[in-house]
Amino acid sequence: MPGPLESLKVLDFSTLLPGPFASLMLADMGAEVLRVESPERADMVRMLPPHVDGVSTSHAYLNRNKDSIGLNLKTPEAQAIVRWLIAEYDIVIEQFRPGVMDKLGVGYEALKAINPRLIYVSITGYGQTGPYRDRAGHDINYLALSGLASYTGRQAAGPLPLGMQVADIAGGSLHAVAGLLAAVIHRDRTGEGQQVDISMTDCVFSLNAMAGAACLAAGEEPGLESTLLNGGSFYDYYPTRDGRWMAVGSLEPQFLNVLCQTLGRPELASVGLSATKEHRQRLKNGLSEAFLQADFAHWCEVFAAVDACVEPVLSLPEAARHPQLAARGLVQSVPVGGGEQAQIACPIVFGSGLAAPRHGGKALGEDTERILRTLGLTEQEITALRAARAVN
Repeated sequence: MPGPLESLKVLDFSTLLPGPFASLMLADMGAEVLRVESPERADMVRMLPPHVDGVSTSHAYLNRNKDSIGLNLKTPEAQAIVRWLIAEYDIVIEQFRPGVMDKLGVGYEALKAINPRLIYVSITGYGQTGPYRDRAGHDINYLALSGLASYTGRQAAGPLPLGMQVADIAGGSLHAVAGLLAAVIHRDRTGEGQQVDISMTDCVFSLNAMAGAACLAAGEEPGLESTLLNGGSFYDYYPTRDGRWMAVGSLEPQFLNVLCQTLGRPELASVGLSATKEHRQRLKNGLSEAFLQADFAHWCEVFAAVDACVEPVLSLPEAARHPQLAARGLVQSVPVGGGEQAQIACPIVFGSGLAAPRHGGKALGEDTERILRTLGLTEQEITALRAARAVN
């Protein structure tokens, strides 16, 4: 079960999260991914705590099933190795600011001249063009400029920092994989490669989706707790007596009826059908009062038995143990170093199956010598490259 992407060979120059998460998805689905890492400046994820048996858990996960070659791209010798590799690894993922790869001699135009079939995916905060192309940024900045943060939070507290990197992963990683695979289909049809320009700000702006459609076409600007889905209705989180939370998504009348009956407040169902702000608040107040009458465990048991679109807010350990995720195999054991680590599995299920994970993230440059030998280099040539600090 090699995976549906077994024919793809990817040269991955990215670090941190957006690019590595994208290439993790590709590697899990069978692509051969070779990470190009600098021996002079290690990926900061390698140092990110916590560590298990000396290996960062984030590094072991994000670089699962990938090989590693250590190349100092500031040297002409290392640049030459990339040009040799590009004949075979005809997909590139990079995450530098615009122009950096060009300065290193391995930009799109330079490598395209060697291999016209090259697909070159560039992930940046703001894209390859525009006045912000060279500007630094992080996930929170992209969410702010996209407009999404302006209506995500509470009126009393303002925008809230999210628990995961939406712009990095949903904006950068997932759109990079989609764009890359679309470019592969285009190349299969026409023989042409191309550069794919992924701006995390652009992509997260597109995630405004329904709110964006209403704003642009009808002039309806969303605000904090002002829409059906962002706390402006009873679709929300409710605390229990012991300080835990339940998530209520009972929007349809049949689910709202079940919710109110289960809480012992059937009269609230008719209130939920009203569009007035006063009635919406009365419903939310009634639901809050009801959930506060019992502990989290009680409501988990009660709502597990009914179909009301009500679920408990679980901690990560609780989610990993949940019978639904367990049945879907979302946690797997992966060889890391001399042992095993539990990791989140590839969430995409293929009828033909996927191979078991081969290994977690490797040591920097663990495959350098093997890769160089496949290029035909001799022991003396490899020794000379190490002496020139071009490879590790």
